Amino acid sequence: MKRLALAATAVAVLVTGCATSTRAPGGGDARDTPASTPAGTGGSGRPDAPATRADADGTLLVADFGADTVSFVDPAKGVTDTVEVGRAPYGLVVGDDGRAWVATAEGVAVVDTAARERTALVPYRTGGLGPVTGGEYRGGGMGIALAPDGRHAYVGVNVPGGDGTLETVDTRTLRVTGTADVGRRPFDVDVSRDGREVYATDHDSFDVTVLDTGSGATRRIEVAPYGTEGGLGSWLKPHYTAVRPSDGKLLLPFEGEKLVVVDPATGRSQVERMTANTHQHGVTVTPDGTLFAVGTGPIDPAEDEGPSLTVRTKGGREKVIPLDGPHEDVAVSADGRTAYVTGGFTRDGFWDGITVVDVDSGHTRRLAAGRRPLGIAVLAPETPGTPGTPGQARQG
Repeated sequence: MKRLALAATAVAVLVTGCATSTRAPGGGDARDTPASTPAGTGGSGRPDAPATRADADGTLLVADFGADTVSFVDPAKGVTDTVEVGRAPYGLVVGDDGRAWVATAEGVAVVDTAARERTALVPYRTGGLGPVTGGEYRGGGMGIALAPDGRHAYVGVNVPGGDGTLETVDTRTLRVTGTADVGRRPFDVDVSRDGREVYATDHDSFDVTVLDTGSGATRRIEVAPYGTEGGLGSWLKPHYTAVRPSDGKLLLPFEGEKLVVVDPATGRSQVERMTANTHQHGVTVTPDGTLFAVGTGPIDPAEDEGPSLTVRTKGGREKVIPLDGPHEDVAVSADGRTAYVTGGFTRDGFWDGITVVDVDSGHTRRLAAGRRPLGIAVLAPETPGTPGTPGQARQG
């Protein structure tokens, strides 16, 4: 359990995003651990995955925060192509039409993944973003998501020193059609299954903003299982959210100790136990309800574990796979057998590559890819420009 003393220590930092990993991760096999299982659910003890294989098919698309590009990555060979998109690209998402939408400091870049070229850059309507620059606290786009019908993209825009906004982009006209106020530094953006609500995960204000896409009304839900005493200096904040396919509830992991399950209709939360005991960032969930959560490393090396990838079944059982060094976000192959974890990280300790994880065996290998890669998506193998399993890249 993280103590309030951690928040007090963090106050010494004027504004910090997350803990920096200061201890090398331990080796060894993945541990398969039962977490607290909700009443009425089961737990198989391991994710349902077929036999081990070398790699999944499909090209990866990653946002190179350190190079102002996106990279196309062959999981077996490495980078095959790059496209300039704009300064400091953060999150990205790919639509069924093969276009990728990339949140940069300058605007939302539109990339034709078949032609492998940027076709547009949609400027933000939000003011007060400051100079176009890089760095963790730069102004501009962070989390980004697409409506289920692909007709709108939603991007969380960071306004340095204040609350952010959520901008709606019409994907046909390539214009911003609406803005809504959200909390500080919207690391992640997600959309409900029916497209009626959008969720911005507000890192520095300890909450999730819910946007009603019909009326434009917003409401905020506090998500702070450790409290908010540390304020801007706290490390114990929400980072990324996954929308559970079975019921639309929001899943937010904290510190490899607590999974906060939020009902967006009521604003009420329940907390389930997690087992990785490490600072957590990126998440994604597969259609069968398996949750993947990236552990970046310890806040307190004397008490916490190193970087890892948690694979949590819908029944609540967890496999914790150790990783070598900090990582940020994760995407999963269409068959669920392989996870791809970006090494970019928003704090110090990042590296230029992706860890490829065999979900069944827990075997990992490093793959050089881009410069400080953050957001990631998986493109379908059949046609280079046709996306497969959504790999919505969320950054924070």
